[in-house]
Amino acid sequence: MKKLNLIINDPWLAPYEEAIAGRYRYALRKEQELTNDGEQTLSGFASGYLYFGLHRTADGWVFREWAPNATAVYLVGMFNGWQKRDYFGLTRLENGVWEIKLPAAALHHGDLYKLLVEWDGGSGERIPAWCRRVVQDKHTQIFSAQVWQPEKPYCFRKKRFKPSVSPLLIYECHIGMATQEERVGTYEEFRTQVLPRIARSGYNAIQIMAIQEHPYYGSFGYHVSSFFAASSRFGTPDELKHLVDDAHARGMAVIMDLVHSHAVRNEVEGLARLDGSDGQYFHTGHRREHRQWDSLCFNYGKNEVLHFLLSNCKFWLEEYRFDGFRFDGVTSMLYYSHGMGEAFSNYGDYYNGGQDGEAIVYLTLANKLIHELNPHAVTIAEEVSGMPGLAAPFKDGGYGFNYRMAMNLPDFWIKTLKEQKDEEWHPSAVWREMTNRRPDEKTVSYAESHDQALVGDKTLIFWLIDADMYWHMRIEDSNLRVDRGIALHKIIRLVTAITMNGAYLNFMGNEFGHPEWIDFPREGNGWSYRYARRQWDLVDNPQLKYRWLGEFDREMISLIRGIRNFQSLPLEKVWDSDSDQVLACRRGDWVFVFNFHPLRSFTGYGFLTPPGTYRVMLNTDDPRFGGYGLTDDSVGHLTRYDPLYAGEKKEWLELYLPARTAVVLKREGITTGEKTSSGEWGIEN
Repeated sequence: MKKLNLIINDPWLAPYEEAIAGRYRYALRKEQELTNDGEQTLSGFASGYLYFGLHRTADGWVFREWAPNATAVYLVGMFNGWQKRDYFGLTRLENGVWEIKLPAAALHHGDLYKLLVEWDGGSGERIPAWCRRVVQDKHTQIFSAQVWQPEKPYCFRKKRFKPSVSPLLIYECHIGMATQEERVGTYEEFRTQVLPRIARSGYNAIQIMAIQEHPYYGSFGYHVSSFFAASSRFGTPDELKHLVDDAHARGMAVIMDLVHSHAVRNEVEGLARLDGSDGQYFHTGHRREHRQWDSLCFNYGKNEVLHFLLSNCKFWLEEYRFDGFRFDGVTSMLYYSHGMGEAFSNYGDYYNGGQDGEAIVYLTLANKLIHELNPHAVTIAEEVSGMPGLAAPFKDGGYGFNYRMAMNLPDFWIKTLKEQKDEEWHPSAVWREMTNRRPDEKTVSYAESHDQALVGDKTLIFWLIDADMYWHMRIEDSNLRVDRGIALHKIIRLVTAITMNGAYLNFMGNEFGHPEWIDFPREGNGWSYRYARRQWDLVDNPQLKYRWLGEFDREMISLIRGIRNFQSLPLEKVWDSDSDQVLACRRGDWVFVFNFHPLRSFTGYGFLTPPGTYRVMLNTDDPRFGGYGLTDDSVGHLTRYDPLYAGEKKEWLELYLPARTAVVLKREGITTGEKTSSGEWGIEN
């Protein structure tokens, strides 16, 4: 077998070549098995949703369910008084599949139904595993499947869409909490009220959390019960399709948070013991439960489970036209320990036998399938251990994700804010953390996501300002702690964004420093929605300082989008000084300078750059962003010639750097044959 590029590109992986190659061969063998040695495609295998579940046919209805442990299965619902009737009994086919065919008049759009499943020693009502619509009764709180067959189903207007991924700028969001009011928001409200905001902000992708149906709203969508059903608490399937369609019309990709790492324990609402057995979809014994998450773990070694999950990937791509997925909880999938208590301090920790090879194969095949269906699809792994090859192509020995979440970055920023005084911040540490990634993988950089905003943690703005946010956010109110917080909030986001390697992410509202945490309705807070919403009026109010942060974020995203081939421009450190707390880096003709020092401003601070005239394109100290306006940004900065560096074609760029500010400069075009202000010949752009 030819040596894989994953090992060629990283010689430190050579001692583990057999393990890496073994995983690669295992994925190939499993794909051959699932596709009958190539008689069908992986996409053909992953079409279970076209067979299972409820479907309208030319002369009526057909319903199928996989329940191998069941002894009898019945449809019960509004159409038969929720009573067991022989007429609605399913027939057992081969391989544990049950089927029933009904005339057209038997079911109607909007009818509620469930399965009544019987097995040796028991019985119970269940929601079908493959159902596409689940609703909750407002009075009894009981969930039921619903027949969804509208006379005029939604028709997508945007037939083809190719995401813009250079770079990918993601606005992470949650439909329910996107409303200003103290209630659950809807797909329609998001489409008409929030989507235009995101478009104005310049982001080219939205990442929607909590789409798959989940019985407990406060789980943030992580305890999924119905994997093929879009949560009905936000609206109808057609309204979600309209949202996706409108996002595409605005040039925004729509990425879905996909939870295949575990499932809710609930038996009445979820997959647990659907046919009366523990091991239908999940492991049995000690591997069945994920104790830290109070959930159940899929058995990725069963082909029926692979069929279910791979079909789920294809369903969301085909039915709703999502542009890809953020795979949640990948670390938990990769390791038998779920990553708990693991050090991951050396390469041996990734190849010591503690890895779940079946889960790794599933993730590999899921990526192959998704990109087979849509070569432009985006897949992101939420993974904290640093597993090599996760975001490398399968042909190179990787698992095929396009990106991995740079989960070290928010941890770094919060640790810095918690444990270090401002004068102890080291630019060398900032640079090291921002660029600490594998060269063969793209990452999603972010200063904070929804994880940092949930109860039990704090957002960056809360770490920076805390309770002073309640009293000192009016523009006319002067407060040193607020000033510090606003200044550092801008700097942190700018250095995180401009050092990205593929993508940047922001969670809804954090761009303008949304106050407080996210706390969904629960018994402990009186079932209140006060903290499960977004207060858009704060950033809209010209009398409040939130608008400064919102305006800065908009300008920062606009600047990045306006830099041609931003992501392909090599990122190079120009200068850092821990004693001065100054960092400078560049991408092509763009130079980014950060003065983290809380007290010291520098006059004529110099470092070497390509010669030319540099003009300020963005300044965190701009009064529009709540700064003091201490520099005249209309003046160009000419580099100063130094004969010592003439051979390197570099000159001194000297700037005034106010304390706790950052500036972005662009070198004006110089062509071969022209001279710089110093009299030296210029270099070609």
